[in-house]
Amino acid sequence: MAKGKDVRIRVILECISCVRKGANEESTGISRYSTQKNRHNTPGQLEFKKFCRYCRKHTTHHEIKK
Repeated sequence: MAKGKDVRIRVILECISCVRKGANEESTGISRYSTQKNRHNTPGQLEFKKFCRYCRKHTTHHEIKK
């Protein structure tokens, strides 16, 4: 059995454009994606350009803490 923490962890990516807008007429929610990352290969936070269905365009999604 492996000791300590798992190498691959589940992370949540959140749209930074929706978070900045807050709750207004244009944005009805916050776009979130879930994925996995290898803790040893990527110790920093993940950042991807993904499609946000609330903004209706490709925006930057950052890793958030659970």
